[in-house]
Amino acid sequence: MKALVLAGGTGTRLRPFSHTMPKQLIPIANKPVLVHILEDIRALGITEVGIVVGAYAEDISTELGDGSALGVQITYLRQDAPRGLAHCVMIAGEFLGESDFVMYLGDNMLPQGIAGIVADFQAGGADAQLAVQRVADPRAFGVAELDGPQRVTRVVEKPVRPLSDLALIGVYVFSARVHEAVAAIGPSARGELEITGAVQWLVDEGHDVRASRYTGYWRDMGTVDDMLECNREMLRTLTPSVAGKADENSVLTGPVVIGEDSRVVGSRIIGPVSIGRGTLIEDSVVGPDTSIGDDCVLSGAGVTYSIVLNAATISGVDGIHGSVIGRAALVAAGTEAGRRHRLMVGDHASVHMLTT
Repeated sequence: MKALVLAGGTGTRLRPFSHTMPKQLIPIANKPVLVHILEDIRALGITEVGIVVGAYAEDISTELGDGSALGVQITYLRQDAPRGLAHCVMIAGEFLGESDFVMYLGDNMLPQGIAGIVADFQAGGADAQLAVQRVADPRAFGVAELDGPQRVTRVVEKPVRPLSDLALIGVYVFSARVHEAVAAIGPSARGELEITGAVQWLVDEGHDVRASRYTGYWRDMGTVDDMLECNREMLRTLTPSVAGKADENSVLTGPVVIGEDSRVVGSRIIGPVSIGRGTLIEDSVVGPDTSIGDDCVLSGAGVTYSIVLNAATISGVDGIHGSVIGRAALVAAGTEAGRRHRLMVGDHASVHMLTT
């Protein structure tokens, strides 16, 4: 079995961050989303992975390399423009050959893993196995309608009047028969080759399509709020580790990770918190539910429920909450203690807060 990871999207709802980096590389608990996904795939015993890339191809290949550090072998597949998920399968045809494969959207987080979905496919002999989860408002998703516990009779993209609350959550397992389906369909009303169209073709032609209900945590990185919520969820599984140093005037409470060459001086860290490598935190309060990247400097800062990316600096600003601070960004100057600030600061940007 092989894997196909789709990482060509640009993430317009994640601006300003997606102006300068692909959403698939945004760190969750100090690890890029794509790395979480590749670790999940490797845990299944799958080592041959194709990654469909678009405008940020160079950024992704620079971060992941050939995949050997993660125990996989990566083949990069260039998509010239967003043309639909089924188009991704089409351009991956040579790489996939006649193999069964997992298709995994590259902005999805399923921390409990997809082993159960793959096991259902292997045990049941279907031509397609769709991961689904119950949602409150199915109108925002592709939806699977079932006849019985698993058999799919219809898939509908963003139905106006949904007959099912089982949303497609971005993980599929296919046999090689899906290539015939992809070749048979035409573009949708929005001009894309939809994977739901290919799946429906399989159903209409009498092929076996089934659904697996995923009951674990699932989130796609569509918005900043999604990022923050997923970061909090992943931090809850943190295993404490202190490779750096915390001085005698600092207090660490709850699960905390401090990376190599990082220093905590005269500060309070309230876990769960993940601190990367080479970071300095002094006279500050950090956490809970916060990740601080590599080579950051926090001085006289207060940060909770936030993500701070690599090489960012926060100086003299208290009450930062529910925020994302971009790479090499600067947030500086003093503010009234106890006041909350929600900040979205892009890469290399500077924000100078007024003293009140």
